[in-house]
Amino acid sequence: MRHVVIGAGQVGGQLAGLLLAEGHQVVQVSRSGSGAPGAVKVAASAADADALLRACEGADVIYNCVNPPYHRWPADWPPMHAAMLRAARETGAVLVILGNLYAYGPVTGPMTEDLPLAATHVKGRVRARMWEQALAAGIRTTEVRGSDYFGPGSTGEAYLTMQVIRPAAENRPVVVLSDPDVPHSWTYLPDVARALLIAGADERAWGRPWHVPTTEALTFRQVAERTAALAGARRPRVVRVPKAVFHAMGWGSPKMRELRETLYQFEAPFLLDSGDFQKTFGMTPTPIDEALVASIPR
Repeated sequence: MRHVVIGAGQVGGQLAGLLLAEGHQVVQVSRSGSGAPGAVKVAASAADADALLRACEGADVIYNCVNPPYHRWPADWPPMHAAMLRAARETGAVLVILGNLYAYGPVTGPMTEDLPLAATHVKGRVRARMWEQALAAGIRTTEVRGSDYFGPGSTGEAYLTMQVIRPAAENRPVVVLSDPDVPHSWTYLPDVARALLIAGADERAWGRPWHVPTTEALTFRQVAERTAALAGARRPRVVRVPKAVFHAMGWGSPKMRELRETLYQFEAPFLLDSGDFQKTFGMTPTPIDEALVASIPR
């Protein structure tokens, strides 16, 4: 089968590697022209509809693994998403969208896939519209949604890896932007890639969203202490950045300004229910201790 992976970042790279290991032909599209060893690499913008359509010729499955900068979502996502919808429609390929939980907005209790897309903040509405447009496009499609990522291959976008796991393993203080004792679901990067692969290959996945298999929720403090124990480090000191300082950080950083909009996810329990995917496809999340060990820098 011919698979087109759009994006070569922390998810796209791992997904391409899994597909290649299974013997599939993989085309990887990115601005830089980078990609997994063995993939056919195409340098193109995901917003260039004609270039993307050429890259997707003969595709069986197209995966949207792109993630523009937070502050650019309202401007960058619409043309990229439209180009992917066109490519899926004209090639007949399945479109698998890598999503997240923003579109639900604040939720009381565990998040399930049947919740309304009730977000009122900018990023949540962008993601909600993308899924609504995909469903209305007359294509075979699915969206795979995870919580905040962590794991090997993480980039600076993976907050838990960079700001909690690494310092805890290295005997450094763990500095967090919110209450360190609020439970939060964390999704392991290799599990995200596995879920995308399954969703693209199994027609039972198409036509609805799914949650990536994810382990029990843990607080920042629990992750830090568990990581330190696994790494043989001392019990870490966990420090919360004062709210006033957090808001001041947004004055010179577009990313930090955008984080204010989704801070609700860390001020109350943020719980992901992935039972549907696990029951339907037989995939279980990687055990948390195994995932943490693999996330510790060597």
